[in-house]
Amino acid sequence: MDNSSGVGVIDKAAMVLDALEAGPTTLAQLVAATGLARPTVHRLALALMHHRLVGRDIQGRFVLGSRLVELASAAGEDRLIASAGPVLLALRDATGESSQVFRRQGEWRVCVASAERPIGLRDTIPVGTQLSMKAGSAAQVLLAWEDHDRLLEGLQNARFTPTVLAGVRRRGWAQSLGEREPGVASVSAPVRGPSGRVIAAVSISGPIERLTRQPGRIHAEVVSKAAQQLTEALRTNTD
Repeated sequence: MDNSSGVGVIDKAAMVLDALEAGPTTLAQLVAATGLARPTVHRLALALMHHRLVGRDIQGRFVLGSRLVELASAAGEDRLIASAGPVLLALRDATGESSQVFRRQGEWRVCVASAERPIGLRDTIPVGTQLSMKAGSAAQVLLAWEDHDRLLEGLQNARFTPTVLAGVRRRGWAQSLGEREPGVASVSAPVRGPSGRVIAAVSISGPIERLTRQPGRIHAEVVSKAAQQLTEALRTNTD
């Protein structure tokens, strides 16, 4: 499919922003992702930084800029969060466990939507909570489909292994047992943006006593279905 608008500089700038959707990116990774010449990518990235459409993290890598958050807010709603409410409520009711949507922000994963189990022992993760990208099934999902360099970087000091992530890619979902917190189990599945990239993870979490030591066997199907519903909602809203 031809994505050209006929305005070359806009198309190239859009390629840079598309490449940054996956997370912090070095100049070399931007060049590889866009196929553009290194001087061109560097010039575009600096121009986009001037307008706060692109920023840099503490390691000097390029990231999506704060202006994009402001523009998204001004548009009235974030499509993922707007679509997540009813999906998470249905997932909570189907499983009896708290449900969440996580997005990666730099070195953290952030809960952007949740539906808590109303009574009894539960894993409470309020919206806005920052959790490690080094442990938990949502972290596994958000890392599993990254490119090789980001994958290796993400595995440093992680509680999971390359073999675990290979299993996540093969199955299409992840599970964890006490990785993030002792006694807590979780199951997660990927939400993909219109470009096909994994942009979020849908999760349920709760005590191992209820979810068992094989929580994926019980809940993977319904969690994956919820993630697919959000994927389809994002695709529909951009058509």
